Amino acid sequence: MPETVEGAEVPKTKRPSDSAFKQQRLPAWQPVLTAGTVLPAFFLIGIVFIPIGVLLLISSNSITEFVYDYTHCVSDTGNQTCAEIISRSSNKGTDCECTIAFELPEDFLGKVYLYYGMTNYYQNHRRYVKSRDDDQLLGRLSSTPSSDCAPFAYIDEEEQKPIAPCGAIANSLFSDRFEMYSVTLDRKVPLLQTEIAWPSDRQIKFRNPDGDLEEALRGFSSPKAWNRPLWELDKTNKDNNGFQNEDLIVWMRTAALPTFRKLHRRIDHSQDGFQEGLSKGNYTFKVMYSYSVIEFEGTKKFILSTTSLLGGKNPFLGFAYIIVGSVCLLLGLVLLIIHVKCNKTNGGISNVHQRSSSRP
Repeated sequence: MPETVEGAEVPKTKRPSDSAFKQQRLPAWQPVLTAGTVLPAFFLIGIVFIPIGVLLLISSNSITEFVYDYTHCVSDTGNQTCAEIISRSSNKGTDCECTIAFELPEDFLGKVYLYYGMTNYYQNHRRYVKSRDDDQLLGRLSSTPSSDCAPFAYIDEEEQKPIAPCGAIANSLFSDRFEMYSVTLDRKVPLLQTEIAWPSDRQIKFRNPDGDLEEALRGFSSPKAWNRPLWELDKTNKDNNGFQNEDLIVWMRTAALPTFRKLHRRIDHSQDGFQEGLSKGNYTFKVMYSYSVIEFEGTKKFILSTTSLLGGKNPFLGFAYIIVGSVCLLLGLVLLIIHVKCNKTNGGISNVHQRSSSRP
């Protein structure tokens, strides 16, 4: 080590400090995998996972569900499908109405929810997921939206009039509207538009600017693909408008997979005839069709479903537990057979110590 004079600068060194962490002297534990530890672990996982999977499957199968693909429903005013009508350039931004008659073969007991489902729709694309302005969604409006919103930041690049809410997610907001009618009861099925979004999203992530909403948004434009302003997304409930509109909040929570469903409405079970759920019988479903998906070969569905304590119908988790548990049991049996056979054929090896010597 070079000599130093008192008060002189200490020479620099790249050597790490003499600590247990940097010198890799921390105490460590390394498990020794033996038949006595591995085999019980395999059998325990199998014994625990298989019953859990069976319970999950029973819970999923107890959910009643009705699914209908309405992508190519025929218009009420002609023989063409609504998908063909709204896909024409001259009909962009217009609605097409189609009515679907269907029958529920069994009673839907308990709380019933209406979902819309989509396929081949990649909401998990990186640029799509980033295309939003969280400050805007919190009610902090600015004449300069986030750069992540481009090219959906301004309605006109020359005038520089900002869009609120900006970004690709908000611009592609699902816009189909539904009405449901019970032929058996001869009355309209009451649908609720609130309490469909996560409470954390409603209370924390989305806020409206202070004061009158329409006045606050006077210097802003609605997204290009919208046919209604932000303050009129729900004409029946003024508190369900703006950035706190629950349809918008649900849509802004992007899906991880290209096939997904999102909660759209709740059945109002306080109304006569619907206290216990939806009774079996004939129904009609009217769709105000305005959201085109045939350009990217997608499909649209509406789903009526009950729920359980674990959520909606999804047998995947139950099958996953059963398969993992069965594989662990099978591996445990195979390893147990190998262990027993090897012990019988090589029993003398266990008596040989690694430090033994043939010398006297």
